[in-house]
Amino acid sequence: MSNSPSAYVGLSVTHRRYVTHGDAHYGGNLVNGAFVLELFGDVGTEASVRMDGDEGLLASYSDVQFRAPVLAGDIIEVTATVTAVGRRSRKLAFEARVVCRAEPSSPARGDSAASVLSEPIVAVTATGTVVVPPPTG
Repeated sequence: MSNSPSAYVGLSVTHRRYVTHGDAHYGGNLVNGAFVLELFGDVGTEASVRMDGDEGLLASYSDVQFRAPVLAGDIIEVTATVTAVGRRSRKLAFEARVVCRAEPSSPARGDSAASVLSEPIVAVTATGTVVVPPPTG
């Protein structure tokens, strides 16, 4: 940990996750938005640990934008980037991108066909605020 939390502005944490068919909630193998918000919480927690040595508390989301569907069979990459640091609060920008997508309708390749996307699809963006406990001592 640095003595100056503001030194962490720009810190990014990224996780990748395979989206299973068990994660799909709606017809067409569509995954609900809460699934991605949970992943945002995970990367936000790691960012807090890296900055403050504490998991912190994700106190709020704002400006949540569902821009494209997340589907069963996708591999998504979820990133939290620190944009501002206060005394006990940290602002994070979140982004979820689909980096691979299943292609089960590809008859020549079979039901398990999938591709790495040449350009990731930005599926969800949000801003969040994490609050950490006051320093002790």
